[in-house]
Amino acid sequence: MNPHAEAFRDEAQELLVELESALLELEQQPDDAEQISRVFRSMHTIKGSGAMFGFDEIADFTHHIESVYDLVRAGKITVNKGLIDITLAACDQIKQMIQGNAADAAIKQSLMQGFRDLLTTEAIPTPARQQHAGPSEQNDVAPMASYRIRFKPDHDLFQNGANPLLLLDEIRELGACAVIAQTGDIPELAQLEPESCYLYWDVILSATAGIDAIRDIFIFVEDNCELNIDVIEQSEPLENAEVKRIGEILIERGDLDTQTLKDALDRQQRLGEVLVNTGVVQPGSLQAALAEQRQIIKIRQQQQDAMAASSIRVAADKLDKLVDLVGELVTTQARLSQKANDVDDTSLTTIAEEVERLTSELRDNTMSIRMLPIGTTFSKFKRMVRDMSAELGKQVALTTEGGETELDKTVIERLNDPLVHIIRNSIDHGIELPAVREQAGKSAQGAVHLRAEHSGAYVLVSIADDGAGLDPAALRQKAMEKGLISSEADLTENELFNLIFTPGFSTAQTVTDISGRGVGMDVVKRSVEALRGSIDIAVKQGQGTTITFKLPLTLAIIDGLLVSIGNGFFILPLASVEECMELNQKELDNHHGRQILNLRGEMLSYISLRQLFAVNGSPPPIQQVVIVEIDGYRVGLVVDNVIGSHQTVIKSLGRVYRGAREFSGATILADGTVALILDIAGINETAEKQEGI
Repeated sequence: MNPHAEAFRDEAQELLVELESALLELEQQPDDAEQISRVFRSMHTIKGSGAMFGFDEIADFTHHIESVYDLVRAGKITVNKGLIDITLAACDQIKQMIQGNAADAAIKQSLMQGFRDLLTTEAIPTPARQQHAGPSEQNDVAPMASYRIRFKPDHDLFQNGANPLLLLDEIRELGACAVIAQTGDIPELAQLEPESCYLYWDVILSATAGIDAIRDIFIFVEDNCELNIDVIEQSEPLENAEVKRIGEILIERGDLDTQTLKDALDRQQRLGEVLVNTGVVQPGSLQAALAEQRQIIKIRQQQQDAMAASSIRVAADKLDKLVDLVGELVTTQARLSQKANDVDDTSLTTIAEEVERLTSELRDNTMSIRMLPIGTTFSKFKRMVRDMSAELGKQVALTTEGGETELDKTVIERLNDPLVHIIRNSIDHGIELPAVREQAGKSAQGAVHLRAEHSGAYVLVSIADDGAGLDPAALRQKAMEKGLISSEADLTENELFNLIFTPGFSTAQTVTDISGRGVGMDVVKRSVEALRGSIDIAVKQGQGTTITFKLPLTLAIIDGLLVSIGNGFFILPLASVEECMELNQKELDNHHGRQILNLRGEMLSYISLRQLFAVNGSPPPIQQVVIVEIDGYRVGLVVDNVIGSHQTVIKSLGRVYRGAREFSGATILADGTVALILDIAGINETAEKQEGI
């Protein structure tokens, strides 16, 4: 296996996601120069990298697309739906070639001919693009540059109501800068006019803003000042380029001539002192030149630091191995801490505490490496929504929020299919046809909104649409037809909504390629619960449906609550635990054996884990109740003893225990004992089934 080829494939897959996202944004805003540059950059990188690593077919094919978007960037070809369609189709072909599949020759030839036709068509400049064209549009990325600015106001500047300090503050907002006030023109006190401006300023600015952006700051005073703006440093200097010397800078600024500089250097004194002492250069000019030199040195150092801190690509299996090793280290550290407590050796305890601190820091850093922003997954769905809405004759816009929210990479990977199912159902079942929406007083275009946000140790991912919403009556009727409920069943709206997660349940009237076979939503529920998450449904009849996934941040190491039942040990996810309380025999007698308890006036049901797991022996006189949150409501789990918090390294269960919904994994305690990690939702479901028997 060629590692360079694999690296190219990985990078190209990411670039295609970025490319599709930019194309869909560009379709909505055809004059957006930033999106055009995004498309061009992605194409250019795919072509260049493909040629470098031997993917000549991809490079040649991508070259035709790049040529077209070069004309688009120059304002000679207008962006329209046809151009976007053919480019997206080309992305599909590139994706096939990247994966090693042979591209369809007929489709490939048709696409290449389409791009050739665009190149040979007479290019007509787009007025809107010309009107808003600026220097930044001619570049892929707004480059970092350093500018020398001399702002010398006329003496009557104040009389026009202008405040030069406000202008200087605006310059500071553009980037790192040094501002030097020049006082050489201030006259003697007898000749000084209080209402006149005698100061002028030299500014050294390093920013991504172009010269036009800088000039715009002075647009209202440009007739009352002398303004000079020069580029003194580009973003990518030569590797061994030296910073200009003070004399060179002063000559460029016009504050010094070459012969005077030579005469001063012949005196073998420090240049700055010579120039100031001889009166050739004013102290303010020297300060400005020194500030310029320092600014360039600083910016170059920042660029070097940024290059040194650049990211590297690491294989996923290596990262998983690192997490496994950290997990083993956490278990070993717990054993060391327990041994230190048993021996009662102060020096050993100190070492154990230091190891615990370092292990905790290493664990947190390793977990953060696994965290990825969910926005990359969100962006993949824009293409799907576009194609699917066109297929169904609907108008649907996908919007996203909270793309910077981070989740464990494993959670993100396994979340893709459930999100696809929900979005497809939202478009197929939820969003109405344009004519139907207009009759209902809605806009013809429907909306699907993806949102992610942190909530404690969990992340909430919601999919909301503004369609017709779920109809409880229709759900009830369909459930009765399938024999899922009886006609006398008294179900709440929320219980009716949750019927859509029943295997084989579907409200579609006809079976299509998209939906109608009752396969999907039950898989969604199982997938989310396998991630130790939960699903919530909120419906506003006629206004839309919102489905929310509540997912844990990570699946590798969690904080848990260690409890015991009989001789066995169990772990409860600490993020789900709200509080603990005692349950004595008197409390049981007061409720005549019914599994309810009084928590500060609130009646809560509880589940005896000793009974659920059929543990032999008698419970202790005083049992413990752990109050947990399940699907929005609270329930108590009765255990024998609560031992305390525990840093839990999650181990997968074997195939024998795959059907045990009450457990989501296991962990190893400090003494080598195995403790099962409880699946709270599974326990609740099992208890409800036992009550129904």
